[in-house]
Amino acid sequence: MTQQPAPAARCNEYRRNVVEASALLAAGGTALAGGEWVLARDAFGELVERDATAESLFGLGTAYWWLGDVREAFSCWERAYAVFSRTDPAQAVQVAVGLCLLYVANVGNRVVARGWAARAVRLAEPLGEPVLTAWALLAKADTEDDPAKAALAAEEAHRIALVAGDHDLELCALSMRGSVLIDLGQVEAGTALLDEALTGALGGEGASLDTVVFTSCLLMQCCVRGADFSRVVHWTRSLDDFIARYGCPYLHAACRASYGAVLVSTGDWARAEVELAAAADLAKESLPAVRAEAAAYLADLRLAQGRVGEAQRLLEGFEDHLVVRPVLAAAYLAAGEFSTAVSYVQRQLSSSAGLEEARLREVAGEACLAVGDADGAVAEGRRLTELGDSADSGLITARAERLLGRATGATSLLTSAHARFSQLEMPLEVARTRMALAIALAAEHPEPAVSEARLALAVFEDLGASGDADRSAKWLRSAGVAAARVGPKGAGVLTKREQAVLQLLAEGLPNPEIAERLYISRRTVEHHVASLLSKLGLRNRTEAAAFVLHDQK
Repeated sequence: MTQQPAPAARCNEYRRNVVEASALLAAGGTALAGGEWVLARDAFGELVERDATAESLFGLGTAYWWLGDVREAFSCWERAYAVFSRTDPAQAVQVAVGLCLLYVANVGNRVVARGWAARAVRLAEPLGEPVLTAWALLAKADTEDDPAKAALAAEEAHRIALVAGDHDLELCALSMRGSVLIDLGQVEAGTALLDEALTGALGGEGASLDTVVFTSCLLMQCCVRGADFSRVVHWTRSLDDFIARYGCPYLHAACRASYGAVLVSTGDWARAEVELAAAADLAKESLPAVRAEAAAYLADLRLAQGRVGEAQRLLEGFEDHLVVRPVLAAAYLAAGEFSTAVSYVQRQLSSSAGLEEARLREVAGEACLAVGDADGAVAEGRRLTELGDSADSGLITARAERLLGRATGATSLLTSAHARFSQLEMPLEVARTRMALAIALAAEHPEPAVSEARLALAVFEDLGASGDADRSAKWLRSAGVAAARVGPKGAGVLTKREQAVLQLLAEGLPNPEIAERLYISRRTVEHHVASLLSKLGLRNRTEAAAFVLHDQK
Protein backbone atom coordinates (compact mmCIF):
# COMPACT_ATOMS: atom_id res chain seq x y z
CA MET A 1 0.00 0.00 0.00
CA THR A 2 1.42 3.38 -1.05
CA GLN A 3 2.09 5.69 1.83
CA GLN A 4 0.30 9.06 1.56
CA PRO A 5 2.13 12.29 2.49
CA ALA A 6 1.37 13.61 5.90
CA PRO A 7 -1.21 16.43 6.09
CA ALA A 8 1.51 18.94 6.98
CA ALA A 9 3.60 17.91 3.95
CA ARG A 10 0.62 18.19 1.65
CA CYS A 11 -0.16 21.63 3.05
CA ASN A 12 3.45 22.79 2.47
CA GLU A 13 3.42 21.46 -1.09
CA TYR A 14 0.15 23.28 -1.76
CA ARG A 15 1.63 26.50 -0.40
CA ARG A 16 4.71 26.12 -2.63
CA ASN A 17 2.52 25.53 -5.67
CA VAL A 18 0.43 28.60 -4.89
CA VAL A 19 3.53 30.73 -4.42
CA GLU A 20 5.07 29.42 -7.67
CA ALA A 21 1.83 30.00 -9.57
CA SER A 22 1.56 33.54 -8.18
CA ALA A 23 5.16 34.21 -9.17
CA LEU A 24 4.58 32.90 -12.69
CA LEU A 25 1.40 34.96 -13.03
CA ALA A 26 3.25 38.09 -11.87
CA ALA A 27 6.18 37.34 -14.18
CA GLY A 28 3.85 36.85 -17.13
CA GLY A 29 2.05 40.11 -16.41
CA THR A 30 5.32 42.02 -16.10
CA ALA A 31 6.57 40.51 -19.36
CA LEU A 32 3.37 41.54 -21.17
CA ALA A 33 3.64 45.08 -19.84
CA GLY A 34 7.23 45.31 -21.04
CA GLY A 35 6.63 43.82 -24.48
CA GLU A 36 8.64 40.67 -23.66
CA TRP A 37 6.29 38.40 -25.57
CA VAL A 38 8.41 35.21 -25.49
CA LEU A 39 8.94 35.48 -21.74
CA ALA A 40 5.22 36.07 -21.27
CA ARG A 41 4.37 33.06 -23.43
CA ASP A 42 6.71 30.83 -21.46
CA ALA A 43 5.44 31.99 -18.05
CA PHE A 44 1.76 31.70 -18.91
CA GLY A 45 2.37 28.49 -20.84
CA GLU A 46 3.85 26.84 -17.74
CA LEU A 47 0.90 28.08 -15.71
CA VAL A 48 -1.59 26.63 -18.19
CA GLU A 49 0.18 23.26 -18.03
CA ARG A 50 -0.15 23.31 -14.23
CA ASP A 51 -3.71 24.66 -14.06
CA ALA A 52 -5.54 26.28 -16.96
CA THR A 53 -7.07 29.22 -15.10
CA ALA A 54 -8.89 31.99 -16.94
CA GLU A 55 -6.10 34.44 -16.11
CA SER A 56 -3.31 32.19 -17.39
CA LEU A 57 -5.24 31.35 -20.55
CA PHE A 58 -5.95 35.02 -21.25
CA GLY A 59 -2.31 35.99 -20.68
CA LEU A 60 -1.08 33.17 -22.91
CA GLY A 61 -3.51 34.20 -25.65
CA THR A 62 -2.25 37.78 -25.48
CA ALA A 63 1.39 36.67 -25.76
CA TYR A 64 0.56 34.44 -28.73
CA TRP A 65 -1.28 37.29 -30.45
CA TRP A 66 1.66 39.68 -30.17
CA LEU A 67 3.89 36.91 -31.49
CA GLY A 68 1.62 36.61 -34.53
CA ASP A 69 0.09 33.20 -33.75
CA VAL A 70 -3.55 34.16 -34.23
CA ARG A 71 -4.93 30.62 -34.16
CA GLU A 72 -3.44 29.88 -30.71
CA ALA A 73 -4.45 33.30 -29.44
CA PHE A 74 -8.10 32.78 -30.34
CA SER A 75 -8.08 29.29 -28.83
CA CYS A 76 -6.70 30.55 -25.51
CA TRP A 77 -9.05 33.53 -25.33
CA GLU A 78 -12.12 31.46 -26.08
CA ARG A 79 -11.14 28.99 -23.34
CA ALA A 80 -10.56 31.91 -20.97
CA TYR A 81 -14.01 33.28 -21.79
CA ALA A 82 -15.63 29.96 -20.92
CA VAL A 83 -14.10 30.07 -17.43
CA PHE A 84 -14.68 33.80 -16.88
CA SER A 85 -18.35 33.46 -17.85
CA ARG A 86 -18.78 31.23 -14.77
CA THR A 87 -16.45 32.97 -12.36
CA ASP A 88 -16.07 36.62 -13.35
CA PRO A 89 -18.77 38.04 -15.68
CA ALA A 90 -17.06 41.44 -15.88
CA GLN A 91 -13.89 39.87 -17.31
CA ALA A 92 -16.04 37.73 -19.59
CA VAL A 93 -17.49 40.94 -21.08
CA GLN A 94 -14.01 42.28 -21.81
CA VAL A 95 -12.92 39.02 -23.47
CA ALA A 96 -16.13 38.92 -25.53
CA VAL A 97 -15.51 42.49 -26.69
CA GLY A 98 -11.93 41.66 -27.68
CA LEU A 99 -13.00 38.55 -29.58
CA CYS A 100 -15.69 40.53 -31.39
CA LEU A 101 -13.23 43.17 -32.58
CA LEU A 102 -10.66 40.56 -33.64
CA TYR A 103 -13.14 38.39 -35.51
CA VAL A 104 -13.82 41.46 -37.67
CA ALA A 105 -10.20 42.55 -38.13
CA ASN A 106 -8.36 39.22 -38.29
CA VAL A 107 -10.94 36.85 -39.70
CA GLY A 108 -13.44 39.10 -41.48
CA ASN A 109 -16.24 37.08 -39.89
CA ARG A 110 -18.89 39.65 -39.01
CA VAL A 111 -21.48 36.97 -38.25
CA VAL A 112 -19.44 35.45 -35.41
CA ALA A 113 -18.34 38.94 -34.35
CA ARG A 114 -21.99 39.97 -33.94
CA GLY A 115 -22.50 36.93 -31.75
CA TRP A 116 -19.67 37.99 -29.46
CA ALA A 117 -20.99 41.58 -29.40
CA ALA A 118 -24.45 40.32 -28.42
CA ARG A 119 -22.96 38.22 -25.60
CA ALA A 120 -21.00 41.23 -24.35
CA VAL A 121 -24.13 43.40 -24.31
CA ARG A 122 -26.22 40.75 -22.54
CA LEU A 123 -23.57 39.92 -19.93
CA ALA A 124 -22.92 43.60 -19.19
CA GLU A 125 -26.56 44.54 -18.73
CA PRO A 126 -27.21 42.97 -15.27
CA LEU A 127 -23.82 44.08 -13.92
CA GLY A 128 -24.83 47.74 -13.98
CA GLU A 129 -21.27 48.93 -14.71
CA PRO A 130 -21.37 51.78 -17.25
CA VAL A 131 -17.82 51.22 -18.53
CA LEU A 132 -18.51 47.56 -19.34
CA THR A 133 -21.73 48.58 -21.06
CA ALA A 134 -19.79 51.13 -23.11
CA TRP A 135 -17.20 48.56 -24.24
CA ALA A 136 -20.04 46.28 -25.30
CA LEU A 137 -21.57 49.19 -27.24
CA LEU A 138 -18.23 49.74 -28.97
CA ALA A 139 -18.19 46.11 -30.08
CA LYS A 140 -21.74 46.49 -31.34
CA ALA A 141 -20.74 49.60 -33.33
CA ASP A 142 -17.89 47.69 -34.98
CA THR A 143 -20.28 45.03 -36.30
CA GLU A 144 -23.11 47.37 -37.33
CA ASP A 145 -23.82 47.61 -41.05
CA ASP A 146 -25.80 50.85 -40.67
CA PRO A 147 -23.32 53.74 -40.12
CA ALA A 148 -26.01 55.87 -38.45
CA LYS A 149 -26.67 53.19 -35.81
CA ALA A 150 -22.95 52.62 -35.39
CA ALA A 151 -22.49 56.35 -34.81
CA LEU A 152 -25.08 56.37 -32.03
CA ALA A 153 -23.44 53.41 -30.28
CA ALA A 154 -19.96 54.95 -30.56
CA GLU A 155 -21.19 58.34 -29.29
CA GLU A 156 -22.83 56.75 -26.26
CA ALA A 157 -19.65 54.78 -25.49
CA HIS A 158 -17.65 58.00 -25.75
CA ARG A 159 -20.05 59.85 -23.42
CA ILE A 160 -19.77 57.12 -20.79
CA ALA A 161 -15.98 57.11 -21.08
CA LEU A 162 -15.79 60.85 -20.40
CA VAL A 163 -18.02 60.57 -17.32
CA ALA A 164 -16.08 57.56 -15.98
CA GLY A 165 -12.66 59.01 -16.81
CA ASP A 166 -11.62 55.82 -18.64
CA HIS A 167 -8.98 57.01 -21.12
CA ASP A 168 -8.60 53.74 -23.03
CA LEU A 169 -12.34 53.58 -23.63
CA GLU A 170 -12.45 57.28 -24.53
CA LEU A 171 -9.71 57.00 -27.14
CA CYS A 172 -11.12 53.82 -28.70
CA ALA A 173 -14.63 55.30 -28.83
CA LEU A 174 -13.26 58.53 -30.32
CA SER A 175 -11.47 56.52 -32.99
CA MET A 176 -14.61 54.51 -33.77
CA ARG A 177 -16.62 57.73 -34.05
CA GLY A 178 -14.08 59.06 -36.53
CA SER A 179 -14.29 55.92 -38.65
CA VAL A 180 -18.09 56.02 -38.69
CA LEU A 181 -18.15 59.72 -39.63
CA ILE A 182 -15.98 58.92 -42.64
CA ASP A 183 -18.46 56.19 -43.61
CA LEU A 184 -21.17 58.83 -43.38
CA GLY A 185 -19.25 61.11 -45.77
CA GLN A 186 -17.95 63.53 -43.11
CA VAL A 187 -14.32 62.90 -44.01
CA GLU A 188 -12.70 66.00 -42.50
CA ALA A 189 -14.47 65.66 -39.15
CA GLY A 190 -13.87 61.91 -39.01
CA THR A 191 -10.17 62.21 -39.85
CA ALA A 192 -9.71 64.82 -37.13
CA LEU A 193 -11.13 62.41 -34.53
CA LEU A 194 -8.89 59.59 -35.74
CA ASP A 195 -5.84 61.86 -35.48
CA GLU A 196 -6.84 62.97 -31.99
CA ALA A 197 -7.39 59.41 -30.77
CA LEU A 198 -4.04 58.13 -32.01
CA THR A 199 -2.28 61.19 -30.59
CA GLY A 200 -3.70 60.38 -27.17
CA ALA A 201 -2.84 56.69 -27.46
CA LEU A 202 0.78 57.33 -28.46
CA GLY A 203 0.98 60.08 -25.83
CA GLY A 204 0.46 57.46 -23.13
CA GLU A 205 -3.01 58.55 -22.04
CA GLY A 206 -4.28 54.97 -22.13
CA ALA A 207 -3.02 52.16 -19.92
CA SER A 208 -3.33 49.42 -22.55
CA LEU A 209 -1.16 48.69 -25.58
CA ASP A 210 -4.35 47.50 -27.27
CA THR A 211 -5.47 51.13 -27.44
CA VAL A 212 -2.53 51.95 -29.72
CA VAL A 213 -3.34 48.89 -31.85
CA PHE A 214 -7.04 49.75 -32.12
CA THR A 215 -6.62 53.45 -32.91
CA SER A 216 -3.71 53.00 -35.34
CA CYS A 217 -5.43 50.21 -37.26
CA LEU A 218 -8.69 52.14 -37.63
CA LEU A 219 -6.78 55.18 -38.87
CA MET A 220 -4.79 53.00 -41.27
CA GLN A 221 -7.85 51.39 -42.84
CA CYS A 222 -9.78 54.66 -43.11
CA CYS A 223 -6.85 56.45 -44.75
CA VAL A 224 -6.37 53.66 -47.28
CA ARG A 225 -10.09 53.79 -48.16
CA GLY A 226 -9.73 57.52 -48.71
CA ALA A 227 -6.30 57.34 -50.40
CA ASP A 228 -4.86 59.61 -47.69
CA PHE A 229 -1.47 57.96 -47.96
CA SER A 230 0.64 60.86 -46.74
CA ARG A 231 -1.24 60.86 -43.41
CA VAL A 232 -0.41 57.19 -42.92
CA VAL A 233 3.28 57.81 -43.71
CA HIS A 234 3.46 60.60 -41.14
CA TRP A 235 1.74 58.52 -38.46
CA THR A 236 3.92 55.50 -39.21
CA ARG A 237 6.97 57.61 -38.43
CA SER A 238 5.35 58.58 -35.13
CA LEU A 239 4.89 54.88 -34.37
CA ASP A 240 8.61 54.10 -34.80
CA ASP A 241 9.37 54.13 -31.06
CA PHE A 242 6.35 51.95 -30.30
CA ILE A 243 7.35 49.46 -33.01
CA ALA A 244 10.96 49.37 -31.78
CA ARG A 245 9.81 48.47 -28.27
CA TYR A 246 6.73 46.30 -28.77
CA GLY A 247 6.65 45.26 -32.43
CA CYS A 248 4.36 46.27 -35.27
CA PRO A 249 0.88 47.25 -34.05
CA TYR A 250 -0.66 46.16 -37.36
CA LEU A 251 -1.30 42.62 -36.15
CA HIS A 252 -4.71 42.38 -37.75
CA ALA A 253 -4.61 40.88 -41.23
CA ALA A 254 -6.70 43.71 -42.70
CA CYS A 255 -4.55 46.43 -41.09
CA ARG A 256 -1.31 44.78 -42.16
CA ALA A 257 -2.59 44.52 -45.73
CA SER A 258 -3.64 48.17 -45.69
CA TYR A 259 -0.20 49.17 -44.44
CA GLY A 260 1.38 47.20 -47.28
CA ALA A 261 -0.89 48.95 -49.76
CA VAL A 262 0.29 52.31 -48.46
CA LEU A 263 3.93 51.28 -48.84
CA VAL A 264 3.25 50.20 -52.43
CA SER A 265 1.59 53.52 -53.27
CA THR A 266 4.30 55.61 -51.63
CA GLY A 267 7.14 53.70 -53.30
CA ASP A 268 8.63 51.72 -50.40
CA TRP A 269 8.35 48.40 -52.22
CA ALA A 270 10.96 46.49 -50.22
CA ARG A 271 9.03 47.01 -46.99
CA ALA A 272 5.76 46.48 -48.83
CA GLU A 273 6.92 42.97 -49.76
CA VAL A 274 7.52 42.19 -46.08
CA GLU A 275 4.23 43.62 -44.85
CA LEU A 276 2.07 42.08 -47.57
CA ALA A 277 3.69 38.68 -47.05
CA ALA A 278 2.93 39.00 -43.33
CA ALA A 279 -0.65 40.04 -44.11
CA ALA A 280 -1.11 37.07 -46.43
CA ASP A 281 0.22 34.78 -43.69
CA LEU A 282 -2.12 36.27 -41.09
CA ALA A 283 -5.03 35.95 -43.51
CA LYS A 284 -4.55 32.19 -43.92
CA GLU A 285 -7.04 31.56 -41.11
CA SER A 286 -9.39 34.26 -42.33
CA LEU A 287 -12.53 34.24 -44.38
CA PRO A 288 -12.21 34.93 -48.13
CA ALA A 289 -12.89 38.65 -47.70
CA VAL A 290 -9.71 39.21 -45.71
CA ARG A 291 -7.63 36.87 -47.87
CA ALA A 292 -8.92 38.68 -50.96
CA GLU A 293 -7.75 42.02 -49.58
CA ALA A 294 -4.23 40.72 -48.92
CA ALA A 295 -4.14 39.09 -52.37
CA ALA A 296 -5.38 42.25 -54.10
CA TYR A 297 -2.72 44.51 -52.60
CA LEU A 298 0.08 42.04 -53.30
CA ALA A 299 -1.17 41.59 -56.88
CA ASP A 300 -1.17 45.38 -57.26
CA LEU A 301 2.51 45.38 -56.31
CA ARG A 302 3.22 42.62 -58.84
CA LEU A 303 1.51 44.65 -61.58
CA ALA A 304 3.59 47.67 -60.66
CA GLN A 305 6.70 45.47 -60.94
CA GLY A 306 5.58 44.24 -64.37
CA ARG A 307 4.97 40.68 -63.11
CA VAL A 308 1.55 40.32 -64.71
CA GLY A 309 1.27 36.53 -64.66
CA GLU A 310 2.01 36.39 -60.93
CA ALA A 311 -0.59 39.07 -60.27
CA GLN A 312 -3.26 37.11 -62.12
CA ARG A 313 -2.42 33.91 -60.24
CA LEU A 314 -2.68 35.69 -56.90
CA LEU A 315 -6.23 36.79 -57.72
CA GLU A 316 -7.54 33.37 -58.70
CA GLY A 317 -10.60 32.47 -56.66
CA PHE A 318 -11.21 36.05 -55.50
CA GLU A 319 -12.51 37.53 -58.76
CA ASP A 320 -15.84 38.79 -57.43
CA HIS A 321 -14.54 40.59 -54.33
CA LEU A 322 -14.89 44.36 -54.49
CA VAL A 323 -11.26 45.11 -53.60
CA VAL A 324 -10.02 42.66 -56.26
CA ARG A 325 -12.08 43.93 -59.20
CA PRO A 326 -9.97 46.95 -60.24
CA VAL A 327 -6.72 45.01 -59.79
CA LEU A 328 -7.98 42.15 -61.96
CA ALA A 329 -9.18 44.61 -64.60
CA ALA A 330 -5.74 46.26 -64.56
CA ALA A 331 -4.14 42.82 -64.93
CA TYR A 332 -6.21 42.11 -68.05
CA LEU A 333 -5.13 45.49 -69.42
CA ALA A 334 -1.45 44.88 -68.63
CA ALA A 335 -1.66 41.50 -70.37
CA GLY A 336 -2.97 43.19 -73.53
CA GLU A 337 -6.43 41.62 -73.17
CA PHE A 338 -8.23 44.88 -73.90
CA SER A 339 -11.67 43.52 -74.81
CA THR A 340 -11.63 41.24 -71.75
CA ALA A 341 -10.73 44.19 -69.53
CA VAL A 342 -13.58 46.31 -70.89
CA SER A 343 -16.08 43.47 -70.66
CA TYR A 344 -15.07 42.74 -67.06
CA VAL A 345 -15.30 46.43 -66.10
CA GLN A 346 -18.77 46.77 -67.59
CA ARG A 347 -20.00 43.76 -65.59
CA GLN A 348 -18.62 45.09 -62.32
CA LEU A 349 -19.42 48.81 -62.49
CA SER A 350 -23.06 48.55 -61.37
CA SER A 351 -22.02 47.05 -58.01
CA SER A 352 -18.88 49.13 -57.40
CA ALA A 353 -18.42 52.55 -55.84
CA GLY A 354 -15.79 55.01 -54.61
CA LEU A 355 -12.15 54.28 -55.34
CA GLU A 356 -12.99 50.84 -56.78
CA GLU A 357 -15.35 52.36 -59.35
CA ALA A 358 -12.79 55.06 -60.15
CA ARG A 359 -10.04 52.55 -60.89
CA LEU A 360 -12.40 50.43 -62.98
CA ARG A 361 -13.34 53.45 -65.08
CA GLU A 362 -9.68 54.40 -65.50
CA VAL A 363 -8.92 50.90 -66.76
CA ALA A 364 -11.84 51.16 -69.19
CA GLY A 365 -10.50 54.50 -70.42
CA GLU A 366 -6.97 53.18 -70.83
CA ALA A 367 -8.32 50.19 -72.77
CA CYS A 368 -10.10 52.64 -75.08
CA LEU A 369 -6.82 54.48 -75.65
CA ALA A 370 -5.05 51.20 -76.37
CA VAL A 371 -7.42 50.46 -79.27
CA GLY A 372 -7.52 54.07 -80.55
CA ASP A 373 -10.92 55.04 -79.13
CA ALA A 374 -10.14 58.54 -77.85
CA ASP A 375 -13.83 59.46 -77.55
CA GLY A 376 -14.46 56.47 -75.29
CA ALA A 377 -11.52 57.48 -73.11
CA VAL A 378 -12.85 61.05 -72.85
CA ALA A 379 -16.26 59.75 -71.78
CA GLU A 380 -14.69 57.68 -69.00
CA GLY A 381 -12.51 60.63 -68.00
CA ARG A 382 -15.56 62.83 -67.61
CA ARG A 383 -17.29 60.22 -65.45
CA LEU A 384 -14.15 60.07 -63.34
CA THR A 385 -14.23 63.84 -62.96
CA GLU A 386 -17.80 63.64 -61.66
CA LEU A 387 -16.78 60.92 -59.21
CA GLY A 388 -13.85 63.00 -57.97
CA ASP A 389 -16.05 66.04 -57.44
CA SER A 390 -18.77 64.13 -55.59
CA ALA A 391 -16.31 62.27 -53.36
CA ASP A 392 -13.99 65.28 -52.89
CA SER A 393 -11.11 62.92 -53.74
CA GLY A 394 -7.84 64.34 -55.00
CA LEU A 395 -6.76 60.87 -56.12
CA ILE A 396 -9.83 60.29 -58.30
CA THR A 397 -9.48 63.79 -59.74
CA ALA A 398 -5.82 63.13 -60.55
CA ARG A 399 -6.75 59.92 -62.37
CA ALA A 400 -9.46 61.78 -64.29
CA GLU A 401 -7.11 64.58 -65.35
CA ARG A 402 -4.46 62.16 -66.49
CA LEU A 403 -6.91 60.09 -68.55
CA LEU A 404 -8.43 63.19 -70.16
CA GLY A 405 -4.97 64.65 -70.76
CA ARG A 406 -3.80 61.48 -72.51
CA ALA A 407 -6.98 61.31 -74.60
CA THR A 408 -6.91 64.95 -75.69
CA GLY A 409 -3.20 65.80 -75.50
CA ALA A 410 -3.98 68.60 -73.01
CA THR A 411 -0.68 69.24 -71.22
CA SER A 412 -2.41 71.50 -68.68
CA LEU A 413 -4.47 68.53 -67.44
CA LEU A 414 -1.41 66.30 -67.27
CA THR A 415 0.52 68.98 -65.38
CA SER A 416 -2.32 69.29 -62.88
CA ALA A 417 -2.49 65.50 -62.47
CA HIS A 418 1.27 65.42 -61.90
CA ALA A 419 0.95 68.01 -59.12
CA ARG A 420 -1.88 66.07 -57.44
CA PHE A 421 -0.02 62.75 -57.52
CA SER A 422 3.09 64.51 -56.16
CA GLN A 423 1.06 65.93 -53.28
CA LEU A 424 -0.25 62.44 -52.53
CA GLU A 425 3.37 61.16 -52.50
CA MET A 426 2.72 58.44 -55.10
CA PRO A 427 6.01 58.20 -57.06
CA LEU A 428 4.90 55.53 -59.55
CA GLU A 429 1.85 57.57 -60.56
CA VAL A 430 3.97 60.73 -60.72
CA ALA A 431 6.40 59.00 -63.10
CA ARG A 432 3.59 57.57 -65.23
CA THR A 433 2.10 61.03 -65.53
CA ARG A 434 5.50 62.46 -66.49
CA MET A 435 5.72 59.87 -69.25
CA ALA A 436 2.25 60.81 -70.49
CA LEU A 437 3.33 64.46 -70.46
CA ALA A 438 6.46 63.58 -72.46
CA ILE A 439 4.36 61.94 -75.15
CA ALA A 440 1.98 64.94 -75.26
CA LEU A 441 4.88 67.41 -75.55
CA ALA A 442 6.91 65.45 -78.10
CA ALA A 443 5.55 66.91 -81.34
CA GLU A 444 5.99 70.60 -80.51
CA HIS A 445 8.48 70.58 -77.63
CA PRO A 446 10.86 67.65 -78.12
CA GLU A 447 13.57 68.72 -75.65
CA PRO A 448 11.22 69.12 -72.62
CA ALA A 449 9.56 65.87 -73.68
CA VAL A 450 12.86 63.99 -73.53
CA SER A 451 13.65 65.58 -70.17
CA GLU A 452 10.31 64.42 -68.72
CA ALA A 453 10.80 60.92 -70.10
CA ARG A 454 14.28 60.66 -68.61
CA LEU A 455 12.96 61.70 -65.20
CA ALA A 456 10.19 59.14 -65.49
CA LEU A 457 12.65 56.39 -66.47
CA ALA A 458 14.86 57.19 -63.46
CA VAL A 459 11.92 56.75 -61.08
CA PHE A 460 10.79 53.54 -62.77
CA GLU A 461 14.32 52.17 -62.42
CA ASP A 462 14.54 53.21 -58.78
CA LEU A 463 11.23 51.58 -57.91
CA GLY A 464 11.73 48.42 -59.92
CA ALA A 465 8.76 49.08 -62.23
CA SER A 466 10.27 47.03 -65.05
CA GLY A 467 7.34 47.19 -67.47
CA ASP A 468 7.08 50.98 -67.25
CA ALA A 469 10.87 51.29 -67.45
CA ASP A 470 10.99 49.16 -70.62
CA ARG A 471 8.28 51.25 -72.29
CA SER A 472 9.85 54.60 -71.37
CA ALA A 473 13.32 53.43 -72.50
CA LYS A 474 11.82 52.26 -75.79
CA TRP A 475 10.13 55.63 -76.28
CA LEU A 476 13.37 57.49 -75.60
CA ARG A 477 15.23 55.34 -78.13
CA SER A 478 12.52 56.07 -80.69
CA ALA A 479 13.16 59.76 -80.02
CA GLY A 480 16.83 59.22 -80.83
CA VAL A 481 18.06 59.24 -77.24
CA ALA A 482 20.30 56.53 -75.73
CA ALA A 483 18.38 54.88 -72.90
CA ALA A 484 19.86 51.64 -71.61
CA ARG A 485 18.11 49.88 -68.74
CA VAL A 486 20.02 49.86 -65.45
CA GLY A 487 18.10 46.93 -63.99
CA PRO A 488 15.42 46.61 -61.33
CA LYS A 489 15.75 47.99 -57.85
CA GLY A 490 16.88 45.44 -55.31
CA ALA A 491 19.32 43.80 -57.73
CA GLY A 492 22.13 44.34 -55.23
CA VAL A 493 23.59 47.50 -56.83
CA LEU A 494 22.75 51.14 -56.35
CA THR A 495 20.97 53.11 -59.03
CA LYS A 496 22.63 56.28 -60.32
CA ARG A 497 20.33 58.42 -58.18
CA GLU A 498 21.11 56.36 -55.07
CA GLN A 499 24.83 56.72 -55.78
CA ALA A 500 24.40 60.48 -55.95
CA VAL A 501 22.49 60.51 -52.66
CA LEU A 502 25.17 58.33 -51.04
CA GLN A 503 27.93 60.74 -52.06
CA LEU A 504 26.03 63.67 -50.54
CA LEU A 505 25.41 61.66 -47.38
CA ALA A 506 29.16 61.16 -47.14
CA GLU A 507 29.57 64.95 -47.28
CA GLY A 508 27.33 65.20 -44.23
CA LEU A 509 24.44 66.95 -45.94
CA PRO A 510 20.99 66.67 -44.34
CA ASN A 511 17.99 65.55 -46.40
CA PRO A 512 16.66 69.05 -47.20
CA GLU A 513 20.02 70.08 -48.72
CA ILE A 514 20.29 66.81 -50.66
CA ALA A 515 16.82 67.47 -52.05
CA GLU A 516 17.86 70.95 -53.18
CA ARG A 517 21.09 69.69 -54.78
CA LEU A 518 19.34 66.96 -56.77
CA TYR A 519 16.11 68.87 -57.47
CA ILE A 520 13.95 66.19 -55.86
CA SER A 521 11.52 66.19 -52.94
CA ARG A 522 12.55 65.47 -49.36
CA ARG A 523 10.24 62.42 -49.41
CA THR A 524 12.14 61.09 -52.43
CA VAL A 525 15.44 61.62 -50.60
CA GLU A 526 14.12 59.64 -47.62
CA HIS A 527 13.09 56.88 -50.01
CA HIS A 528 16.57 56.75 -51.59
CA VAL A 529 18.34 56.80 -48.22
CA ALA A 530 16.24 53.92 -46.89
CA SER A 531 16.80 51.98 -50.12
CA LEU A 532 20.57 52.38 -50.29
CA LEU A 533 21.00 51.57 -46.58
CA SER A 534 18.99 48.39 -47.12
CA LYS A 535 20.97 47.37 -50.23
CA LEU A 536 24.35 47.98 -48.56
CA GLY A 537 23.36 46.42 -45.25
CA LEU A 538 24.05 49.63 -43.34
CA ARG A 539 22.21 50.82 -40.24
CA ASN A 540 22.46 54.60 -40.46
CA ARG A 541 23.87 57.65 -42.24
CA THR A 542 27.12 57.52 -40.27
CA GLU A 543 27.82 54.00 -41.54
CA ALA A 544 26.97 55.17 -45.06
CA ALA A 545 29.55 57.96 -44.84
CA ALA A 546 32.15 55.50 -43.50
CA PHE A 547 31.32 53.12 -46.35
CA VAL A 548 32.07 55.80 -48.96
CA LEU A 549 35.32 56.87 -47.27
CA HIS A 550 36.49 53.26 -47.05
CA ASP A 551 35.57 52.65 -50.70
CA GLN A 552 37.57 55.70 -51.82
CA LYS A 553 40.79 54.50 -50.16
